[in-house]
Amino acid sequence: MEYFPAPLEKLVEQFARLPGIGGKSAQRLAFYVLGLPTEEAQEFADAIVDAKKTVTCCPVCRNFTAGGLCPICASPKRDQSVICVVADPRDVAAIERSREYGGTYHVLHGVISPMNHVGPDDIAIRPLLDRIAKGGVREVIMATNPDTEGEATAMYIARLLKPFDVKVTRLAYGIPVGGHLEFADDATVMRALEGRIEL
Repeated sequence: MEYFPAPLEKLVEQFARLPGIGGKSAQRLAFYVLGLPTEEAQEFADAIVDAKKTVTCCPVCRNFTAGGLCPICASPKRDQSVICVVADPRDVAAIERSREYGGTYHVLHGVISPMNHVGPDDIAIRPLLDRIAKGGVREVIMATNPDTEGEATAMYIARLLKPFDVKVTRLAYGIPVGGHLEFADDATVMRALEGRIEL
């Protein structure tokens, strides 16, 4: 039995399709949007349509941009000889928040995942190889997640980069800042020991 008019039900259904949004949250969001003044609701709808129409991938790094080069690739302050390879544009934002990295990026838009039928040709590996083949790159930092798919993707790309004269590194993993050693799993402790540094 439907409790709401069909257009409202449809709006709830659309919100429920978003990742991390359950039925109750979708309902809350739908009611919030209905409570907005007409102009604000139109601005919200226009922002979605405008983003969908205008946001594209940077021709160099594959990060999101509003046309042409992304701000990172276009910046003369960035070290073009270092490329940090990430799985998702959100990972770029995470690394940028540290304000410690001054190189460029390459966004794969996924990881190799045979279980999900995602192979090497389904993600942006070829543009990375083409970019490195042009020369001028001295280091590639593999910054995919430390899970099975992320590790497999990093190892696969590292093997492809062997013929190039480029240093391939992997992000260090270990005990998080503010974490407690007693709660760390075996793999994390092992990685922390392997990645230890001299003080």
